[in-house]
Amino acid sequence: MYNLVSFAGIFILMAFAWLLSKDRNVINWRVIIWGTALQLILALFIFLVPAGSKAFLLVNDAVLQVLDSATAGVRFLFGRLALPPGTKNEMGEESLGFILAFQALPTIIFFASLMGLLYYIGVMPWLIKIFSRAFTKLMKISGAESLSVSSNIFVGVEANMTVLPYLSKMTRSEFCTILAAGMSTTASSVLALYVFILHKNFPTIAGHLVSASIISAIGAIVMSKIIMPETETPETLGLEITPYYQKESSAMEAIINNANEGVKMIAGIIALLLAFLGIVALTDFLIGGVGIRLNSLTGIQMDWTLKGLLGYLCYPFTLIIGVPPSDAFEISKLVGERAVLTEVKSYQDLAVLLSSGVLHDPRSAVLAAYALNGFAHFASLAIFVGGTAALVPKRSSDISAVGFRALIAATLACFMTAAVAGTFFTGGSILLGK
Repeated sequence: MYNLVSFAGIFILMAFAWLLSKDRNVINWRVIIWGTALQLILALFIFLVPAGSKAFLLVNDAVLQVLDSATAGVRFLFGRLALPPGTKNEMGEESLGFILAFQALPTIIFFASLMGLLYYIGVMPWLIKIFSRAFTKLMKISGAESLSVSSNIFVGVEANMTVLPYLSKMTRSEFCTILAAGMSTTASSVLALYVFILHKNFPTIAGHLVSASIISAIGAIVMSKIIMPETETPETLGLEITPYYQKESSAMEAIINNANEGVKMIAGIIALLLAFLGIVALTDFLIGGVGIRLNSLTGIQMDWTLKGLLGYLCYPFTLIIGVPPSDAFEISKLVGERAVLTEVKSYQDLAVLLSSGVLHDPRSAVLAAYALNGFAHFASLAIFVGGTAALVPKRSSDISAVGFRALIAATLACFMTAAVAGTFFTGGSILLGK
């Protein structure tokens, strides 16, 4: 029954996006049909086709092996502080528990360097071209936005650097698409962080996050083209273009430069968490007192934390994507929390829910992993709009104008990704890893 709910949810989410559309009369239905079909085909291959499941598990194992290698430097630098919960080092010292700053965040540096090396030797440009070619041919969108969306599957805000020569002539619809793709997908370097957080309680999380990023990229195209349809003629419409990339002089330079970028990314994550966690705690204190009085006056017990209030707002969407009602409010709070505290905190809380046995159905955890997999929060809105505008200052007003619509499209794309996964998920799936 829940699979049917998820399937219906795909179209309910698109209908909701249509209600918010800038121009409902000029929507490109080829984009919608092909985009939806590609997501369903990919999910069907992963969840139901034996070869797809084996490929999924192979990717999962490969990511975990790379992640294990990434922790070598962390263990060397931080010793006992770097030990995951329940483990010991060669000297018999036990872990001090999970410490985000010493165990998970440093892996970002390794993955950033690895991605830089893969770019240098040509692996990443080759993969990006494959996805870009498919998006351009099948959905007939511009080559520039196809290339940017494809890049976002693997990297973060820097993805727009691959289309730098074309940014100045992009339409507003193209800007909305590339911003939505950036906020609905997860950079490979940060993906490692989520895997580290969840792997103990969700053994196949790496494979799910990789597939979620690909499906969400397609979903971002669909949702952005509904919310902000193309009313102009893009310069690269239907054309295949080559990624713009300033190649380093050596592999060592690529590793060093991207390691430094990883350090900057960690600093940014720490700054956001420190600032937003403090602001949310203060907000909860201010509204909590009022909420307690309202609860006593009305007799209705409500969660008056910011996380709880946003959870009520997201609750209908968690039901739409096929989360069982018994777990829907817990999952909706995670999605609401993501909007203000970033997906890092939401994945941490998902890990807590899994370890404490609060969730009643494994389906809920899988759909939550897909729905949370993206930078769809207010902090990233500033990062992506500001970062893209910095590349083409003369188009900053156009980019800013579509920013909030792109955030809505990205949020709906993440929900759509979860609904697509929920359409084919079964409780006995080997993709649970249990």
